[in-house]
Amino acid sequence: MIKAIYLKEGLVTENSEAARSLYVNNRFGNKDKAGRVSLTLIEGLFLMEKSQIAVYDRRNHEISFEEYLRKSIRKEKDFWVRYSVFKDLRERGYIVKTALKFGADFRVYDRGVLPGEDHAKWIVYPVSESKALTWYEFAAKNRVAHSTKKRLLLGVVDGESDVSYWECRWIRP
Repeated sequence: MIKAIYLKEGLVTENSEAARSLYVNNRFGNKDKAGRVSLTLIEGLFLMEKSQIAVYDRRNHEISFEEYLRKSIRKEKDFWVRYSVFKDLRERGYIVKTALKFGADFRVYDRGVLPGEDHAKWIVYPVSESKALTWYEFAAKNRVAHSTKKRLLLGVVDGESDVSYWECRWIRP
């Protein structure tokens, strides 16, 4: 079990070979010069659920899964909807990374493609099926995808946290 410390902006793992393998083998987080891996809150919850990491606060008290989830929901808007999409894509074998610089929630690499070797295929916007999306918002998301040469993927999360995907892309008739 890899030890990680809960910080304001996410998690930082211990400096260990097991922690580095999270990044090298599965592309979780970002590796720093000290050999630790910085994880997002969403990656942290996923790895906790898979029993790969144990999370501690700065006073070295272990944080339970339920407490971690409560803290994360308070910190990040639409955390559960975003987590549901992240988890579903990861369990389907895709590498999912943040896409804040693109103005999206996630960028997703096709199966077998590693970040740095090629570009992401999709940018993903998780949305709740109960939330309305205006045509203006939809057009803005599609414009971002087109300008970054990626396909737009909407991950629609229902009341049972099941995810349906809708891919949108520009075509020339």
